[in-house]
Amino acid sequence: MKKLYIFDTTLRDGEKSLGITLNAAEKLEISRQLVKLGVDVIEAGYPAFSPFDLEAVRTIAREVKEAVICGFSRAEEKDIDYCAEALREAAQPRIHTGIGISPRHMGQKQLSPAQVLETAVSAVKHAKKYVSDVQFYAEDAFNSHRPFLVEIIEKVIEAGATVVNIPDTAGYATPWEYNDLICHVMNNVKNINQAMVSIHCHNDLGMATANALAGIRAGAVQVEGTINGIGERAGNTSLEEAIMAIYTRRYSYGIKWGINTKEISATSRLVERVTGVAVPGHKAIVGTNALKRVPIIDQSYSSQAKTAYEMIEPDLVGLPKSGVVLSANTGRSEFMRGMEKLGYCLGKEDLESIYEKFLMLAGKKKEVVDEDLHLLIDESREHSEKIIVRNISVTTNGVSRATATVTLDLGGETVTDAACGYGPVDAVFKAVDLLVGEQVCLEGFSLKSVSRGRESLGDATVKVRYGDDGHVVGRGASTDVIEASAKAYVNALTKVKIITRENTSFAR
Repeated sequence: MKKLYIFDTTLRDGEKSLGITLNAAEKLEISRQLVKLGVDVIEAGYPAFSPFDLEAVRTIAREVKEAVICGFSRAEEKDIDYCAEALREAAQPRIHTGIGISPRHMGQKQLSPAQVLETAVSAVKHAKKYVSDVQFYAEDAFNSHRPFLVEIIEKVIEAGATVVNIPDTAGYATPWEYNDLICHVMNNVKNINQAMVSIHCHNDLGMATANALAGIRAGAVQVEGTINGIGERAGNTSLEEAIMAIYTRRYSYGIKWGINTKEISATSRLVERVTGVAVPGHKAIVGTNALKRVPIIDQSYSSQAKTAYEMIEPDLVGLPKSGVVLSANTGRSEFMRGMEKLGYCLGKEDLESIYEKFLMLAGKKKEVVDEDLHLLIDESREHSEKIIVRNISVTTNGVSRATATVTLDLGGETVTDAACGYGPVDAVFKAVDLLVGEQVCLEGFSLKSVSRGRESLGDATVKVRYGDDGHVVGRGASTDVIEASAKAYVNALTKVKIITRENTSFAR
């Protein structure tokens, strides 16, 4: 059996499409979960892009030793130098460098094929001075001339590339065409056995997962993708889809890997929370409806229907077969067993903290279900410097005018202010602005129910712009939707304050 390597680019290709900046702590949290999932390579970011990306890659390289940590770069010495600096403390460093090789890309940069070839080889040789593991991407390979693709791959392998990435950058391929492309590379590149072939697909035609599977069938041994399929334009290959498609047919693929499928659901939820990009209910594998039991009309056929309609058991991807339901009468031991059933192993200190929050929630709801418990865990993982909402009081005058008085715990100091707005949420946000003092622009706001019923938690998400073009996402939850909105907004402002402080530090 050959090994299939799983390459996650959620923190690089996934992040750049979101219009937000993930800080080092958020990227590190996702990286640690990716290790639990069992991915082989984590593309942690693009160090030359900004000081924040460089610091994030450096942090992950220092803290995460169980996977290959990869830094992305253009085929430029300066970019590669930044990568090398960021990866200096990595146990398993990889530099991922490359250049566009299609006529369109070469035309935009006004480069001849000879110049592109020379640049590619030089970049690989320069990266090789720092690390032994160098991956080369032939950008827009699907739209390139195949003789040139074969030539450039042969040359970069000669220069020391250990992995060659053959991407469908524009998301234009269909499965049979992409399979043919990878077969052409496998059959015509003379030294292809000296490097691993990697595939990287985009989803513009909705075929990224299918194309990835076609590439693996053709002989590729590394598949690249993102959690929840986030990514540029229509997104990247959804790793969870590719993983489960292969798992259900693992014997026909004849591969081995180190993936723990039971961590898929937890990984998806974490990426959803940190990025603020909601997973649609109908999303394959991780959507709320994806693995629900099929209602049976004729109960006499229930056992046959289970086999006919349920290809994947929910617990295979980390979802319990039956939901956890707890109440205000639940003791610590029962609460801990419920959390373990959901896949959480809590230390004594974490257990006490989350149990207290659970009791507060259970005092407002008759039943606390698994969706509520997941959200409690997510909130407990927020940054320790967060601003805390202590109290909110809202009065309204008609349907469109409101006055909000908000009390916050801001850096250990309790502060209160009031503001008027067009409705309760607007008034609360304006009061928070007065208290926190950060200049931001609200660009997105959404509110959804976590579970069913009038007592359900409201899960609020906000997206704010700061500075010239920086964006962050904040989330908050409460049985009171105004409080949930306030929590989400101050969560976003906490991140802005941290970024602003770090910006000042970098400038010095």
